[in-house]
Amino acid sequence: MPPATCVRRARRHGRGGSGHAPTMKANGTPDDRNGRPPSNAGSDEPAEGAPDRPSRLPGRSWKAVLRGTVREFGDDELADRAAALTYYGVLALFPGLLVLVSLLGIAGDSVTRQVLDQLQALTPGAARDVISEAVERLRADAGVSSFLAAVGPVVAVWSASGYVGAFIRAANAVYDVPEGRPVWRVLPLRLGLTVTLMGLAVASALIVVFTGGLARRAGAALGVGDTAMAVWSTVKWPVLLVLVTAMIAILYWAAPNARGRGFRWVSPGSVLALVIWMTASGGFAFYVAHFASYNRTYGTLAGVIIFLVWLWITNLAVLLGLEFDAELSRQRAVAGGHPADEEPYVEPRDTRAWTDKDRRRLRWRGRRRGGGGTDGRRLAG
Repeated sequence: MPPATCVRRARRHGRGGSGHAPTMKANGTPDDRNGRPPSNAGSDEPAEGAPDRPSRLPGRSWKAVLRGTVREFGDDELADRAAALTYYGVLALFPGLLVLVSLLGIAGDSVTRQVLDQLQALTPGAARDVISEAVERLRADAGVSSFLAAVGPVVAVWSASGYVGAFIRAANAVYDVPEGRPVWRVLPLRLGLTVTLMGLAVASALIVVFTGGLARRAGAALGVGDTAMAVWSTVKWPVLLVLVTAMIAILYWAAPNARGRGFRWVSPGSVLALVIWMTASGGFAFYVAHFASYNRTYGTLAGVIIFLVWLWITNLAVLLGLEFDAELSRQRAVAGGHPADEEPYVEPRDTRAWTDKDRRRLRWRGRRRGGGGTDGRRLAG
C-alpha cells in the first residue's frame, strides 16, 4: 500500500490529522521521525481478532500454512541459503575445533588422546584423517598450541559470526522483511548470538564426547560412582536434545528483524525442524551405508563430502522450521484482519536502515502474492 494512501486513510479515521503527518512503514503503520516503531509496537499481544495461539487457527489456515511453506521454499531459495550456511559453518568449525584441542593439550596429553579417540569414533573417514593430522601437528608444536589457546577464541568467534550473519539474512528473507536494524545494532547482536551458540555447541560436543572410558575417568576424578555414570549415560541424550532445542529457539527468536510473540523454547517450526533433521539424517545414513557410491566417486574425499551433505541437510531442516513458523505468523495476521497481499505481515523490530528500494520491494511482493482471500482491513496506526 503506498504511504500516501495510508496517510489519507489514517486521517479519515482521526489519526495523524493534526501537526505533521507521521511517516509510514511499508506495512501501513506509522514510524516516528527516526524510523522507529511507535511506543506500543513492541507488544507481543496478538493483533485484534487474531487467534492467540496456533492451535486455534481454523483448518483452512493450516492448509494455507502448508501451501505457503512449500511455495516459499522455492521463492526464498532455502536450498541455496542452506548451502551458504554450510559454507560458513565449515569456516567456523575448524577454528573452533583446533582451539578446543589446543586447550585440551594444555590440560594434558592423556586427556587430549582420549578426546581425540572419541572424535575419531564419531567422525567420517576422510574428515577423521584431516582432524587427526591437524591435531598431531598442534601436539608436536607446543608453542603453536599455546598461541592458539590465547588468540584462537577470538578467531573462532569472528569466524562463527559469519554463520550467524548469514542466518540473520536468511531469516529476514523468510519473514519477507528487510533488515532495518542499523549496523551498530546488528554487529553486537551477531557477536552476542555467536558467543551464546558457541557455548551451547561446546556443551553439546562435550556431552557427546564424554562417554565410555573418558566418562569413567572423569567420574573417578570427581569421585562419582558407577551408578551416577550409568544415570549419566541415559540422561545425557535428553540433555543434548534440550541444548539443541535451545540453540534453535534462540536463532528463531533473535535473528529476524521481526517482532514475534516473545521468546518460546518450543515452537511448531522448531519441532518440525527437529523431526525433519532426525528423519533426514537417519535416511541419509541408511542411503550412504547401502546405496551410495561416494567412495568410488570422490575417493579419499568421500568422508568430507558426506559430512558436507549432512551439514547441508541440517541447515535446510532448520530453515524449513523457520519458514513454517513464518507462515504461521502470516496466517495469524490474516485471521486478525491483515490483508493477505500486504507486506510485511509482522511488525519489524526496526526500520531505520530501510531504503526506498526496500519499501518498493515490499509493495511488489504484496502485489505478486495477489488477493489472498481475506476481507479484513488493517488501518494505519
